[in-house]
Amino acid sequence: MFCHWEAVKRLCFKKLQQVVQTRALSGADAINALRPFYFAVHPDFFGQHPREREINENSLKRLNGYLENLQKPGFRSFKPIQLTFYVREREQNLSNVQESFSSSGFRAVSFTLRTRDLLSTVLDILNSCSLSTEHLQSLSNSVNTSSNPGTQKPFPRPIKWDKTYYSFTGFKDPEEELEQAQRMETTLSSWLDNNEKSAEKKLKDSLPLREELDRLKDELCCQLQLSDIRWQRSWGIAHRCSQLHSLSRLAQQSPEAPRNAKGRTVIFTDRSGMSATGHVMLGTMDVHHHWTKIFERLPSYSELQKKVLLLEDHISHLLGGIQITYVEELQPTLTLEEYYSILDSFYNRARNSRLPFHPRSLRGLLIILESDRYAPSLHELGHFIIPTSCDFSALLWFIITNAQQAREKLEKKEELMKLEKQLVEAAVDKFCLQRLYKEPSVSSVQMIHSCKRLLEEDLLPYLQGMHLCISHFYSVLQDGDLCIPWNWKSGRHTQ
Repeated sequence: MFCHWEAVKRLCFKKLQQVVQTRALSGADAINALRPFYFAVHPDFFGQHPREREINENSLKRLNGYLENLQKPGFRSFKPIQLTFYVREREQNLSNVQESFSSSGFRAVSFTLRTRDLLSTVLDILNSCSLSTEHLQSLSNSVNTSSNPGTQKPFPRPIKWDKTYYSFTGFKDPEEELEQAQRMETTLSSWLDNNEKSAEKKLKDSLPLREELDRLKDELCCQLQLSDIRWQRSWGIAHRCSQLHSLSRLAQQSPEAPRNAKGRTVIFTDRSGMSATGHVMLGTMDVHHHWTKIFERLPSYSELQKKVLLLEDHISHLLGGIQITYVEELQPTLTLEEYYSILDSFYNRARNSRLPFHPRSLRGLLIILESDRYAPSLHELGHFIIPTSCDFSALLWFIITNAQQAREKLEKKEELMKLEKQLVEAAVDKFCLQRLYKEPSVSSVQMIHSCKRLLEEDLLPYLQGMHLCISHFYSVLQDGDLCIPWNWKSGRHTQ
């Protein structure tokens, strides 16, 4: 039976691939076709798994950018994009694909997109995640009909599986899930009603570890004369304490090597090295031997740091005095070597293109270079985000036409940051919060919007003494932090 099912899937996939050459898929059609995929990977379903949730959130952003670029007329500069998603598990027995299944009900799937049209991209995504493409058969029929009006019309009814199909296979009915989600729209007060007790207990249980974490951090900063100790990911308190204990043991066993980090910031992250901003990166999966090697190599990085600064100056000169910057909160974590390589590649291309910027005409403006973007953009805080592989004629036009708007945004940046800080302090005072913070992916404008609305609510019984995080979804973290979406719904206006 399963062999027959796989044969049917392969046959449908081949037939649908033939459609790619006839007509491009519309953006709305692509979203509808990917509905099962979005249900399987949406970050809201990974509230108790912060790491997997963050990976899916970042991968969705990159995928959406890829899909947007596919719809741009005349866009030809495509770069293969590798994505990793954690997919909610439905029925392991129906898949022969070798994937990494976890006991938590999801599996890790990695794939690379190289397609140049929406339909073949949608097919690649669904097949890579072992999701059915049967619902695309109706799309195939409509496309063939529109491209060959003289041919006989196919059966007009789109395929819709009987409810027994989902009962016997274990698959979830996307339409039923969507209807249920719409019926049970979560409001802030209702969610707090259901989760406040759980968060309060988790927070109470975590208090001794929180005190231990603060003590360990202060001791290590003082002992090693570090500027700061930070974490790249939202690891739990117990995990962070364990990492600090490991660093403390290293300092006791090999006291000489960590002294090279004097005055620097140490960041616990996924890999070891020196970051683009000059911070010491300690990979949480590495053993003490790797950490010791990094500390010993720190003095040798000084020459590479000088080369990075020199390249930034050269690029700035070519771009009319615009300043090259690296924003840790907004960009992927890069090693110093990776950042140097990006700068060097961009500089060589910019030098050969002979950009006609007037010297110092763009002084005061900022740009960020990113290797995984396809089109330039202007951030709400005023800096340009430029793809390293962009077309320089398009870049020239984009910067010139948006320069004035960028200056205006930069002038308002301090005002925006100040307003955000004031609103956070006001909300902390009003609700007697222990802490109010946001995830890096939440913008200042979104944070301001959320805090203004919070100050209009009467939520004191729920939030007193809590740690509140403004995010993109609802969840209670393992240490009791409450996460709410920045655009949460108020129960006062629901019907």
